[in-house]
Amino acid sequence: MSPRRLVVKIGSSSVTGPDGAPDVELLGRLAAEVVRQVEAGDDVVVVSSGAVAAGWAAIGAGAPRPTDLAVLQAVSAVGQHRLMSVWADSFAARDRTVGQVLLAPLDFADRQQYLHARQTLFQLFELGVVPIVNENDAVADDEIRYGDNDRLAALVAHLVAASRLVILTDAPGLLTADPKVDESASLIEEVTEIDRSLEAAAGGPGAVGSGGMASKLAAARIAAWSGVETVIADARSAGVLAALDEPGISIGTRFRPREAKLSARKLWIAFAVAAEGQLTIDEGAVRALLKGGRSLLAQGVTAVQGDFGTGDGVEILGPDGNLVAKGLCRRPSATPEQWSDDVEGSGSVVVHADDLIVLVEPSSSPS
Repeated sequence: MSPRRLVVKIGSSSVTGPDGAPDVELLGRLAAEVVRQVEAGDDVVVVSSGAVAAGWAAIGAGAPRPTDLAVLQAVSAVGQHRLMSVWADSFAARDRTVGQVLLAPLDFADRQQYLHARQTLFQLFELGVVPIVNENDAVADDEIRYGDNDRLAALVAHLVAASRLVILTDAPGLLTADPKVDESASLIEEVTEIDRSLEAAAGGPGAVGSGGMASKLAAARIAAWSGVETVIADARSAGVLAALDEPGISIGTRFRPREAKLSARKLWIAFAVAAEGQLTIDEGAVRALLKGGRSLLAQGVTAVQGDFGTGDGVEILGPDGNLVAKGLCRRPSATPEQWSDDVEGSGSVVVHADDLIVLVEPSSSPS
């Protein structure tokens, strides 16, 4: 029987203390929980934020955290080894070795890189080593970076075919509203489908990390499309990992996975490639795309927004303005009329089926 695989992501607000330095006590407790899961037969990947916070705590002298990308990347270079040192000591105290794995978006977009990254993680499992994953912030190009470790954790969950993604944060889970402005906000215990009302409840990004609850909801969506269950829970809840397997115990917010899974490349297009523009299509084109395996043709495009080039990501909207699909556009931005003038051979194809992902269920189609 193959071991169960878990991906555990810990946010900056949980990894670090009030001064921004790594919270040694919390990391020690979480390391103990991960080791218990490993000893029970699970393979566990830890995705850890906190490098920038740890770096700025070391060199910032109490000044406000910078916002310039180049400065943040340099700060992460200072903080990454400090963070890893605390993780290594925390696991070593429990006779377990860790291995640092720094990933970049191209590790998922390129098939050979994808296979190499997966092989490395699987080999670490075989060696009894716990992988500690982070984005390679110090050298990542802003054009091709994840931007937050929630999304990275969801892609890693797909990479290792995990059964569960656990996102540990400073909240008990996804709430019905922001408790800072609505005292009646309550925990949402289970989610079967992520819709606009949930996205509204998630709100905007947090102050310490780069994500916030909105990015965690986006990560849960990626995981769901990968066939992976997601749980968002409080990092400071003792025994949280073991409690998730206890029958009758409700902890955090659970997101059910979809039965149909996307390939790694289509996951990347759908959720990791930035959208440089938008295409609005007519109802006939929507119906064609929902049938599956269809390319988007120029004849179905009614409006074009944005300045994008060949191969850039675009969102595809229905006549009502709602998102229908996403893909890589085979044409640079132009008017629909200019595209429709070129219909020879494959010239009418704007987004090929191989580069297109439908992001709504057929039941969501226009009537």
